[in-house]
Amino acid sequence: MKILHTADWHLGKKLHKYDLSQDHQLFLDWLIMIIKEQKIDLLLISGDIFDLANPPLEARAMYYWFLRQMIQLRCRIIITGGNHDSAQMLDAPKEILNLLDITVVGGATTPITNEIVVHENVVICAVPYLRDSHIRQAIEGETGASRIENVRLGIKKHYNELAEFCQEKYADKVKIAMGHLYAQGASSSESEREIQIGNLAAVEGNDFSEIFNYVALGHIHRPQRIGGTDRVRYSGSPIPLSFSEKDDKKIVLILDITENTISQISEFQVPKFRELKRISGTFESVKAKLASYQNEFPLKAFIEVEVIEESFDPLIIKLLNDSIALFDDENAVVLKHRLTFKNEVKSSEELFLEGQSIDEITEKDMLQKRLERENTLSEEHRKLMMEAFTELLLLVEQEDEN
Repeated sequence: MKILHTADWHLGKKLHKYDLSQDHQLFLDWLIMIIKEQKIDLLLISGDIFDLANPPLEARAMYYWFLRQMIQLRCRIIITGGNHDSAQMLDAPKEILNLLDITVVGGATTPITNEIVVHENVVICAVPYLRDSHIRQAIEGETGASRIENVRLGIKKHYNELAEFCQEKYADKVKIAMGHLYAQGASSSESEREIQIGNLAAVEGNDFSEIFNYVALGHIHRPQRIGGTDRVRYSGSPIPLSFSEKDDKKIVLILDITENTISQISEFQVPKFRELKRISGTFESVKAKLASYQNEFPLKAFIEVEVIEESFDPLIIKLLNDSIALFDDENAVVLKHRLTFKNEVKSSEELFLEGQSIDEITEKDMLQKRLERENTLSEEHRKLMMEAFTELLLLVEQEDEN
């Protein structure tokens, strides 16, 4: 038997207001091809099918289109809900989908054994994202530290109960757990929401019972092993969902099951459909890089621009904004741009001593400190600016009195 592990599709996701539906469609087309070529028997999707609890109609249509293709391939599917998903929305058609060999577990079940799915010589514990209310009883007077520990213990207890039941009833089968959670030591990107008390209630790799031959995790978008072992793994998201993932290798994982063991775990790299590129430097160098950029991928590139100049210059601000507005390339679009001046004071707190009361600081003090940071201004220029500012302050004060 062959099992494919994937997660974190985030159908309906937008990056800086730009739709990623083309990226998702190309991924799903590729995934269908891999399932055919590798003769996959069972597909596991470990949460965050959608990016929003109430996904747009286009995202739902893509989801059901994919499921229809899988029915034709006779590939069994098990889908669990993630923290982005609505358990109710995922579970709504589950009775009909069950008839089509598609099992959906949108949220934690009662009894817990309803999360167990048996497929030939493999038993799957299809654990969805476990919300606080599913695994912890609120206790009056409970401290923050004890609450965090109780959530972690609740997650561990949930998996231990499933492991013990499987060992008792299905001792001769391969046992796989699914999960959507934050594991200790996982390397995250910018696109995951913090879960389970701000990721503080993280489980460790050894919190998963040794009874499980494999733990198929979702939530973290970078593919990785937990605890240095192949037994507990994140498949990662199949497409980059933020610029922090622009250099990540995107994969799906395929498990080969031989008799009662997992004989091999293979990584299959998802093709890169779109480049997320960050261009930085001075205004002139960024302008040149944009003009010479060549896109080598099927979809239009998304570019993030950062201009870094030594000293403040309002003309650079205008030139940059004009250049971005006029940038017209059929193969690329600038999603975001920002401008940084190295010598610019970033905040007023940098100007004054720690502990100094704000009541002791006047408007003229603020300007004086700001002018002292401008190395390009002459002493005469600073004096003239201070005099003009003083006159403006007097005029404002006179208006207030009247």
